Amino acid sequence: MERLYREIVIFVKLLRESVSFALSQLWGDRFRTFLSLFGVSIGIFSIVSVFTAIDALQENVRKGFESMSSDVVMVSQWPMMGEDEEGNADMTVQYKWWEYMRRPGTSYEDFKFLKANSKLGEDFSFTIMASYTVRYGRKSVNRATIECITHNYNRITRFQMQAGRYFTPDEDARGTAVAVIGAEIAASLFEEEDPVGKKLKVGPTIATVVGVIEKQGESMVSVGNIDHTIYVPLNFGRYMVNPRWADNSIYVRPAEGVAQEDLVDELRMLMRGHRRLAPGQKNNFSINTMTFITQSVGQVFSLINMVGWVIAGFSLLIGGFGIANIMFVSVKERTNIIGIQKALGAKKYVIMAQFLTEAALLAIAGGLIGILLVFLGVLVVPQSESFTLTLSAGNILWGLLISTVIGLLAGLIPAWVAASLNPVDAINSK
Repeated sequence: MERLYREIVIFVKLLRESVSFALSQLWGDRFRTFLSLFGVSIGIFSIVSVFTAIDALQENVRKGFESMSSDVVMVSQWPMMGEDEEGNADMTVQYKWWEYMRRPGTSYEDFKFLKANSKLGEDFSFTIMASYTVRYGRKSVNRATIECITHNYNRITRFQMQAGRYFTPDEDARGTAVAVIGAEIAASLFEEEDPVGKKLKVGPTIATVVGVIEKQGESMVSVGNIDHTIYVPLNFGRYMVNPRWADNSIYVRPAEGVAQEDLVDELRMLMRGHRRLAPGQKNNFSINTMTFITQSVGQVFSLINMVGWVIAGFSLLIGGFGIANIMFVSVKERTNIIGIQKALGAKKYVIMAQFLTEAALLAIAGGLIGILLVFLGVLVVPQSESFTLTLSAGNILWGLLISTVIGLLAGLIPAWVAASLNPVDAINSK
């Protein structure tokens, strides 16, 4: 135990002396130090910038999709991305909108058929989406999103009521003129007033507000902007919205224990049968899943990440060569000092520690400068509710770790060369 304690004390003293010696050498030739820092700084700036941007994009995309359960399946006329010959979503396939627009819209009859015949789905909801001007007193919101929904829609989406209540199954069945509104609609029309119980003019009709949905916040990508939407019972909305000119969708949530892929296969089979499609005919409908979208977005982020690593890799390579070159010059300049140290009994690992410490400090200093540049960039970039950049502690640690590794790798060969010098030849060198 006492021996271990002595070794630890020796190691700490050695490290302190190495750091002190390295700092004095770096400060002695500040211009050379600056040139060495430049490449590493740019490399770390590139990497940490990419990490920070991807984190911000992923967070905003996650916020955009979190209002809809991840296992929900949507049957619609329009796919969310291009489809292959089998009707499967594929990012690499061209989005053939001219084909999709000729498809028949998803109908209420489709919804009733799926609900009656599906064995794997638990919750079903049919929605009709349109835009109308909404008025309350002298205030109005132009082209507000109106969603006419069946009652189970609140089991498909994830939202909480801020005030009032959600409409009842009886109100849905009877087509009662009630509405549940998003937080931004409430703020625009009512300001400080309590919206619950007030009457809105929604297009050509009047509806009573029974509830306000808790604010969801904006996102770059979203499946329905709840804050700017007015929800009304389907049997009420069908009288003011023509389904032929609206965007109709069927949302299905799988029963407990049912895999999403199995539900997709079942819905595809049922829809083909209901629409009397022959075995060789293409689907005239689309089945979209939230998980495929998030996975596709993840692939895009992975590609961006890889490109960022390639760009940063060149900068780090240049910076690493710069540090290695400076360390070789430093070995050449300090050959006599190294010879004297070895003649006085300095071990190889002592000499190596001095040069590795110097190389690591160079790289860490460059990394800190790169991280500082990212931090200043985050402060300069305009922030908004839909896109927020934050330099996380994890990205800072990654930057410092990468710069440290680059410094150690770049200084390893020069340190080994210095530690392997013959004391006599080193002292007598000119």
